[in-house]
This record gives sequence, structure tokens and C-alpha cells, in this order.
Amino acid sequence: MNPELAADALTEPAAAPESRAGRKNLRQLIEMRALAVAGQLATVLAVDGPLLIPLPKFEMLTLLAALALFNLLCLWRSRWPRPVSQAELCVGLLVDVAALTGQLYFSGGSDNPFIYLYVLQVAVASVLLRPGALWIVVVSAVAGFLALTQWHRPLALDPQFSGSLPPNYVGGLLLCFVLNVVLLSVFIVRISRNLRQRDAELAEAQQRAAEEVHIVRMGLLASGAAHELGTPLATISVILGDWAHMAPFAAEPELREEIEEMQQQILRCKAIVSGILMSAGEMRGEAPRLTTLSAFIDGVAEHWRERRRAAELCVERQGLPELQVVSDSALQQVIGNLLDNAAEAAPGTCLRLVVQCDDDESQLSLAVLDDGPGFEPAMLARFATPYQSSKGQPGRGLGLFLSANVARTLGGRLEARNREEGGAAVTLTLPLASLMPRQSRPHASTVPGSPAAHRRGR
Repeated sequence: MNPELAADALTEPAAAPESRAGRKNLRQLIEMRALAVAGQLATVLAVDGPLLIPLPKFEMLTLLAALALFNLLCLWRSRWPRPVSQAELCVGLLVDVAALTGQLYFSGGSDNPFIYLYVLQVAVASVLLRPGALWIVVVSAVAGFLALTQWHRPLALDPQFSGSLPPNYVGGLLLCFVLNVVLLSVFIVRISRNLRQRDAELAEAQQRAAEEVHIVRMGLLASGAAHELGTPLATISVILGDWAHMAPFAAEPELREEIEEMQQQILRCKAIVSGILMSAGEMRGEAPRLTTLSAFIDGVAEHWRERRRAAELCVERQGLPELQVVSDSALQQVIGNLLDNAAEAAPGTCLRLVVQCDDDESQLSLAVLDDGPGFEPAMLARFATPYQSSKGQPGRGLGLFLSANVARTLGGRLEARNREEGGAAVTLTLPLASLMPRQSRPHASTVPGSPAAHRRGR
């Protein structure tokens, strides 16, 4: 694999699902606080106006302005790349409790029907916070409630309803109940969706970690096997060279041809071993070989035709730009593996390798099409998972798994589908920037899927 690309992939940290969930929860709090500010403003104006209950509007509106300013600061904070911590969520809820306590102090204290909005604050905290931070919010809400029973500015209600609850008070209770029910329902549904998405992303991350451990083990095994095979291959090569000069073998043309064939096969084995060591990272010090995109595709196709002389391959190019790319050995192996699978699924037919770029020349698509029976639904559901093979042989099914991981490392994806006209199509999609030398890459913001683009988007 291209060493520059591997370094980019290793130095680019993946965004943690927990971090994304924290940022989404902060935005939910911002939305709820904005609704609370609008609702409190409307309530203050309605109570002091049409309902003819005098309120200290200056103090209450000042408190609302401070809460709105704090909400703007939270909105600014939500755009930072740094993860949102539990402490920040706890502080935000404590500010909401303090603002509610202040509003209730100026409007009747515990006699105000909106006193039960404390329940909403505690319910939100129980969903967002861990037990330690949750109890801080609970204690603050209880302390605010108890303080309002002793210290508050009383409401100037109509004295003729002294023997029963006045209509305004009953209406406030009803409105408070409706607000609690609606806001709790909306908030908990959204938070639950965020938590489910976080759990799904965590499960996917754990699966990828397990796959990477599996790949590391196979890489170590392959590298060790390549080292061990180097010595016997060299010994056999020397022996065959000696045999080629010995009189009994030199006098027999058939034996000499067989010795030459064995020497060619030994050279091929050495090339395979060298490729394994290079893929394992032991030849990364060499400068990468540069070529053009068209020449790279032609080289891969020609190399595959030499290995599969009985198979037929047609290469179709659609709008390929003439640009310089790195001859990535890992990508060559991926394309060769896809062609091998198609040739085994549809022997005796002409395979098609369709290579094209999108309109803005940022994405490269390589599709391998065959006329075979296609994928079974169960195989499509488990596509590119290890040890899932349609060949019915133990130990198979790693080729597509490794190909999908190479594609993901390069910032792309590997997809499979059954064609309507029959046969299967396996498509490898990559950002062109992942194949270009570092000095020739376009600006990261113009290359979707590139590691630098992910950094910019966070």
C-alpha cells in the first residue's frame, strides 16, 4: 500500500461515537432552552397584559435576556471540534435550574403553577447525565423548590377567589402540565434516537477493531511465512542453476526446458514473497513508483491477463483524466482479487472492467461485471465479512474481506449487487486524491472522503 496514504490513515483519528452523541445532546438542550426563553417571554407578557396580574417585568426580562445570551454561547460552543463533556452538560442544566428559580422568585415562588417545570429539568438530566452529575441537578432543583417556599415575591391574584383556586391559577397548572408532557416526549424521543445511533456506531467501531486485529494477525503470519520461505527458495534456485550446467541435464532438451520452467516459477515465488513483505511494511522506505491513471489500469489488466490466460477481460474507460497517480500494490491486488472472483463465478465468459470518474473528477469508480449466476441474498447480506465464501471450501472468503478493508483505508468503499440483466457487479469507489502523490493532491476540502476533508468537517 502507498506509504503516504497509510500514514494519513494512521494519523487521522476517527470521531468517537460518544463525542458525536454529546454534541447532538448539547444541541437538543440549546433547542429546548430557546423554546423555554420564547415560552417564558410570551407568558410574562400575557400574564402582565391580558390577565392583569402585575409582574416585575424588568427583572424577569433581564433574566430572560441573560438566559438567551447563555444559549448563544452554548450554540457557539457546539461548533467546536472538542467533544462535549458531562461537566458542560451539567453546567448547562444548572444554569437552566437557576434561571427557572429566578423567574419563579419574581412570580409567586412555590405558589406559581410553573413550579413543576423543575420535574422537566430533572427528567432531562436523568437522560443526559451520569449518576454523579444527575444528583447535582436533583439537589439543585430540590434546593430551589424549598427556597421558593420561603423567599419569593407573591402574585397579586384576585381576592374574590380566596376560597378556591382562581381560574388563572388553574389555567397555569394546565399549561404547565401540557408543556411538561410535550417537551418531555419530544426531548426523550430525540435523545433516545441519538443514543441508539451512538450504540450502532459503537458496535460498528468494535466490529472494525476486531477486523483490524484479525488483519494484523494475518499480516504477521504472512510476513513470517515470507521470511521463512525466502531461504528455501534461494536454495532451490541455486540448485536449479547448478543442474542447468550439469552435463546429464544439458544433454536432454526436455529436462533443460523443465529446469527453465522451474526457475521461472521460483522467480515468480520470489516476486510474491517480495510483494508480501512490501505490503507488510518492510519495503516502505523505497520511493513510490509513479504512473498515469490510464497506464495503471492497463498494467493491472495486463498483469491479470498473464495470470489468467484462459479468461477474457474487456476494459472500458469513461472520462478518465490524464493525471499522475501512485502505483499502489495493495490496490492492484484488490482489483486482481475482484477479477479472480468474477472469473471463478462466470468461467468461459468475457469479464468487463468499467473504469470511470464522476463529473468533478474527484471520485474514481472501478466496476467488475460478470455474466454468472450472481450473489445469493444471504451472501449480499454478509458481503465482505471474513470466511463467507460461495466456493464451499474451508478457509476461503478472506479476499473480499481484505479488499473492503483496503478500500476503506484509502477512503473508499466496496459494494456488490446483482445486475438486472443477469450476473453480478462489484464496484470499488475511491477518492482520486487517495491515489495521487502528496504534492499533487488538490485541496482537502474539494476531495470528499479524504482524511483531510474529514478533519475539516469536524
